[in-house]
Amino acid sequence: MPNLSHAAITVLGAGSWGTALAMLLARNGVAVRLWDRDASHIAALEKSRSNERYLPGIPLPDGISPVAELGSALSESDFVLVVVPSGGFRDALKNISALQQTPGKLIWASKGLEPGSGKFLHQVVEEEMPGHPAYAALSGPSFALEVARGLPTAVTVASPDPAYADAVAELFHCPTFRAYTSTDLLGVELGGSVKNVLAIAAGISDGLGYGANARAALITRGLAEIMRLGAKLGGQRETFMGLAGVGDLVLTCTDNLSRNRRLGLALGQGQTLAAAIDAIGQAIEGLETAKELDALATRHQVDMPITAQVKAVLYDGAPPASAVQALLNREAKAELL
Repeated sequence: MPNLSHAAITVLGAGSWGTALAMLLARNGVAVRLWDRDASHIAALEKSRSNERYLPGIPLPDGISPVAELGSALSESDFVLVVVPSGGFRDALKNISALQQTPGKLIWASKGLEPGSGKFLHQVVEEEMPGHPAYAALSGPSFALEVARGLPTAVTVASPDPAYADAVAELFHCPTFRAYTSTDLLGVELGGSVKNVLAIAAGISDGLGYGANARAALITRGLAEIMRLGAKLGGQRETFMGLAGVGDLVLTCTDNLSRNRRLGLALGQGQTLAAAIDAIGQAIEGLETAKELDALATRHQVDMPITAQVKAVLYDGAPPASAVQALLNREAKAELL
């Protein structure tokens, strides 16, 4: 393991979350190369020394070097941090493999299931980088804007290798950013994926004006859906009661910094899906994940009614009010089934 006080890291993805994590790492004394597939965006970062597109008015620390050429960005990096939408995750790994003869230690802060395959991101890593020496996922209740501003945040770093999870946590850990560790990689990834779909549901309910009681019910029953699927897939119950589970779920369902919640709000208020997506203007992970998650639940015969209704609104033309009514009209049952 490299000396973390002199570590170099490449961050792939200069959106709001990638930039915020790059800023955190640079403040921790890590040398950061920040790359994005949009060369004009990198040029703007170099010129203004801030990400005016996604985090306006927050200057980049001196330790960040925006780099437009991917090979240069990856050269001699100790770690590679992938922060791209789940739909671009496999391509990012392919590019890393093509350019790094000796792969840097891998971290990802992307959330969601791979569109089209429904695979977890660690499964994509295992397919594209078989035998990779070290990898970890970072997840938890964390809005990019608050991390960029240095506000207190706590997350989970998950890896099948506890020593590597500890090293990654040390890389990010500081007085305003607390990183806990876990070996339950699947559970952490599942929590970070499902919560986006449930945030769309909470947004729809609030957009329809159904109030705080309904929102609390959706969050609680949504957590039950996460735990049912997690148990079926081999995740640990403790994970879903922690930061990457209930912590991320509550944050994403209740605060309008969440793009997924804002999508639901717009739909509940009568906007079309296309108009809502256009207005948000950034990746909305729950949009693709809803379809893949519903298919995953069906394949494993796990009852996930909230997920099913979100998928119906997004892909089957179901009116938002009808979807909520379908949930309310389900037959009475014991809560803990």
